[in-house]
Order: sequence, then C-alpha cells, then structure tokens
Amino acid sequence: MSVIKINAITVPQDSGDELARRFAGRAGAVDGQPGFEGFELLAPTDGRTVWLVLTRWADEESFEAWRAGRDTHRGSGKPPVAVSAELWSYRVADL
Repeated sequence: MSVIKINAITVPQDSGDELARRFAGRAGAVDGQPGFEGFELLAPTDGRTVWLVLTRWADEESFEAWRAGRDTHRGSGKPPVAVSAELWSYRVADL
C-alpha cells in the first residue's frame, strides 16, 4: 500500500513564489527513484504561509532509501527560503 509523505514548509509571506521556482527547477529529479509514485506542490489559497509538498511512495522503505541517498538542498549556493519544515507521514485509509 502506498505511503504519503507531506513536507509542510513555512515560508515568509512574500517567498512562496521563490519556493515554487526552486521546485520547478528540480522538476522530475525524483521521478526515477524506485518506489516513487507521484509529487504535488500545494500552494496555500487562504493567506497561510505553509506550502505542502506531497509525495506518494510504494512503501516506507522506498522513501527511506531515497531520503538516505539524496543531496537535495546541499550545495545550491542559495539561502534557504523556508523558515521551518515538518515532515508528516500518512497512508490511504482502508474504507
């Protein structure tokens, strides 16, 4: 069963567009990872400053293998956009 990982990223009020640009610059970077099933960047529409990065993985092991081997935000030379980030884990509920 798929697992869902949500990275809740808090950015300053005027930094959301920069966050979106940075993600656009990395579009497809995770697509070839074993177990990766999908990605969405969710922009707030209600004045919040928390953006959600939603990824779907075949299983927890696939996510952890990607996480252990990534170099995502290292060496970009750009200052961070995020004020804070929090990782949430979910599964699709059995109905």
